[in-house]
Amino acid sequence: MNDLDSVISDYERQMQAQAKINEGNKHAVFDALAAANVTEVIADFDGEGDQGQIDSVIALSGDDRAELPTTTVTIRQSSWHDTEAVATEINIEEALETLCYGYLEETHGGWENNEGGYGEFRFDVAKRTIKLEFNGRVIDTYTDNHTF
Repeated sequence: MNDLDSVISDYERQMQAQAKINEGNKHAVFDALAAANVTEVIADFDGEGDQGQIDSVIALSGDDRAELPTTTVTIRQSSWHDTEAVATEINIEEALETLCYGYLEETHGGWENNEGGYGEFRFDVAKRTIKLEFNGRVIDTYTDNHTF
């Protein structure tokens, strides 16, 4: 196997591990949100120029804004070249952000690079679903030269 094949294999292995980690973390986060009577969470993100962040995390209970619970959640995380997940106990807001970053890595790796991307996650606690709206920024240049 050449170096490129090795890199591709490592990347695929990491993405498979990240997908499993995301699924487990999703269950832990939804359990904590349901226990706190939170019905929906909206998390906005924005990134460009090699940096990105979650800008806001808003919780709702029905149509009313709600406070995120102060409880902690046990989630799993891994690092590059280490697909073995490590359990960490963090507050629910950090767990939500970690899950959002995990899904961005899984679906739009590099979302924070160059012109970047922005969007929002919507967590529907009753349906236990997360919808991601992702907007990628692209600068397009077209150059055409002719010599006759």
